Amino acid sequence: MENTAIDAVNLGGSALQDMSVWGLFMQADFVVKAVMLLLLLASFWSWAIIFDKVLLLRRLNGRTSDFEDAFWSGDSLEALYDRAGDRPDEPMGALFAAAMREWRRTASRGAAQSTEVRAGLRERVDRVMHVTLGREMGALEKYMSFLASVGATAPFVGLFGTVWGIMNSFKSIAISKSTNLAVVAPGIAEALFATALGLVAAIPAVIAYNKLSNDLGRYAGRLENFSSEFGTILSRRLEEGQS
Repeated sequence: MENTAIDAVNLGGSALQDMSVWGLFMQADFVVKAVMLLLLLASFWSWAIIFDKVLLLRRLNGRTSDFEDAFWSGDSLEALYDRAGDRPDEPMGALFAAAMREWRRTASRGAAQSTEVRAGLRERVDRVMHVTLGREMGALEKYMSFLASVGATAPFVGLFGTVWGIMNSFKSIAISKSTNLAVVAPGIAEALFATALGLVAAIPAVIAYNKLSNDLGRYAGRLENFSSEFGTILSRRLEEGQS
């Protein structure tokens, strides 16, 4: 009868337990709360990065297509450079502007006549486009390492919260000297909630990182192809003696 009474009290106490998401958070240990907040912040920041990168790539692809249309429209390179300006707002235009600046510096001095000078000019144009490409892609890839880190570490951070919560559950068992489910269930639920938050943060970050990495890789390939084609055009002009 005494055990039955204790069980009844435990069951009655469990009825007061709030098993909602908010309730699990508020009832959690300080360490588990800190883990949950860290994972929530990582998830929100990951989604902010994801939306920013998706919109940025969509906008840049449109602007790059417009620039390619203008580049292959048949207008002179000088006229296109004058229209695009010295600081274009998209990477392909930046590659073009960097190469044209180097081209015009040499042309303004009238020095692109000898074979040695022409070879040096080709090398400088290729180098400046390579540097510009690296700088532009570095700016586009900003915060991608954060997505990779969240995808790799969030499950383990959640697992840490789970282990800590289960340790607290065992302490509750030792204090109450009872293995009743009402004693153990809240702590286990809090612990598993931390694992769930870790997965919620990690899964979108991993998927987005893979998708965005592929998109950025294709965009980088697009810029590299343009760099090669534009370098060929400038090299041909040099061979034809145009400066």
